[in-house]
Amino acid sequence: VQLVDSGGGLVQAGESLRLSCAASVSFRSMDNMSWYRQPPGQQRELVASIPNFGSAHYLDSVKGRFTISRDDAKNTGYLQMNSLKFEDTAVYYCNANDGFDTYWGQGTQVTVEP
Repeated sequence: VQLVDSGGGLVQAGESLRLSCAASVSFRSMDNMSWYRQPPGQQRELVASIPNFGSAHYLDSVKGRFTISRDDAKNTGYLQMNSLKFEDTAVYYCNANDGFDTYWGQGTQVTVEP
């Protein structure tokens, strides 16, 4: 199973980005899909997650600004990030698990200039 992250970039504070996570297998086999991030010099943290069935969950600091979604027909997950802040600067990683293993994307850099 491979996950390929994309969509990162350099933006100004207040702008938006949409990250994508393309899977090499059917997304329907994934019980849960998540986005993590690792800011410079800090540990990786869970930003948002969405199960096959049920509601999405978000890190408090991104609630109301970020939206996680998954399109199982396209085997792709997304993270829509609006009103970006300097403190959102990090490498963002897609994560998925199928109940047997956990898979990671390679990461995509998001840099927000103040």
